[in-house]
Amino acid sequence: MPELTSATDRARAINTNFPFRRTIVAVESLVGLGGLAGSIQLLAGVATPPVSVLSPLGLSSCALPAGWLFLSVAVPSGLAAWLAWRRSVWAPPAVLLASALLATELLVQIPFLGFSVLQLIFGAVAIGMAVVGLLARRTGWWPRRRAAAGAPTDGIAELGAGAPPSR
Repeated sequence: MPELTSATDRARAINTNFPFRRTIVAVESLVGLGGLAGSIQLLAGVATPPVSVLSPLGLSSCALPAGWLFLSVAVPSGLAAWLAWRRSVWAPPAVLLASALLATELLVQIPFLGFSVLQLIFGAVAIGMAVVGLLARRTGWWPRRRAAAGAPTDGIAELGAGAPPSR
């Protein structure tokens, strides 16, 4: 590959190697922060539904739902944002996982809380980010498969290194 001399050339190369990177970082960061804020609200009892909606589950507090929200939304979205920021080949798979977990969280909420516009918005975000993850995969931003039985996956070595995707 020829040496990139100007900042414009370097920026263009980064944008072509990591499509949707800024979108992934921004949206997944916001979703992760929303999951964290929701978890804190549930623990603090601020702007939460009545605990009586949890009685069919045998729960008398919002501690378990707060933990579930944190683990199913805040952590996966934060991880996807961090991996995209690091330009890891694992960012698109993390985005797909975070989107699936967000959609699952929303589907679990509906029987207990009923349907709301906020769920519709986050559902659209989950679907949109899944599409972004698939589009990033289509361009080659994805871990490569194993070369031979027992050989390590190329992407594992690249997890923290920020290496560009293999083509």
